[in-house]
Amino acid sequence: MDLRVMTFNLRFADYDSAAPHSWSRRRPAVAALLRQEAPDLVGTQEGLHRQLRDVHEDIQQPGRSYDWIGTGREGGSRGEFMALFYDTARLEPVEYEHFWIAHDPYSVGAKWPGAGSPRMVTWARFRERTTGREFYALNTHLDNASAEARLAGARLLARQMHRPEPPFPPFDAALPRIVTGDFNAPAVREPGGVYETLLTEGGLADTWTAAPPGARSEEHATWHNYAGPSRPGARIDWILTSPGIRTKAVKLNTFTLGGEHPSDHFPVQADLGFGDD
Repeated sequence: MDLRVMTFNLRFADYDSAAPHSWSRRRPAVAALLRQEAPDLVGTQEGLHRQLRDVHEDIQQPGRSYDWIGTGREGGSRGEFMALFYDTARLEPVEYEHFWIAHDPYSVGAKWPGAGSPRMVTWARFRERTTGREFYALNTHLDNASAEARLAGARLLARQMHRPEPPFPPFDAALPRIVTGDFNAPAVREPGGVYETLLTEGGLADTWTAAPPGARSEEHATWHNYAGPSRPGARIDWILTSPGIRTKAVKLNTFTLGGEHPSDHFPVQADLGFGDD
């Protein structure tokens, strides 16, 4: 079983059409990018409810019918979403849930002390329709204001995958996991860092470093603030996987449409293989 997976910080929509990089200007570029790459699974960050409805409408194409799972981080349709878009012809959600990065993960809209805003995780267990294989997908956006809150989010995410707190349903330990997100931290191995925590405590591998030689694009800062790949900085958007998933190829997608970037982040996409296929 092969899957194309993408993590994509959409940049929340500015509906003032006169504003630089407004949603009305960027929406065609987002649609063209997603139609061109045709991912099986996309973890998005920052999308607002109306904006995600637009993406849902635009991403449909012959042979590809998409649906999505998500809730606003402030509850219901309010605030930014950590949405999971998936190709319904290939993937069927068996169960899904949301939790917040807070002392009480099930307190809707809660946030870690010192965090700039509520942060959360949306996850789903998917079944691939042809093979019957199942896997978990988890999507998040860690805090931009507080290093303590980012690390708390990484630790909570790792713990919930392995030693969940009631009433969080336990994950099937035999099933692989895919974690997508904007982690607001560099992909650098340092003790006590967000990246190191997810790799060690989470038992995950970075698709970027796991890709075979020659199957990885040039590395750039993933947040480019509409400047393109020339902007220096860190790779803060990642796709992580558990053992049993192989990375066949990975890239930072620098697509533009008529000079317009889809977002102020580059989406990261990986072609993944499961098991011995």
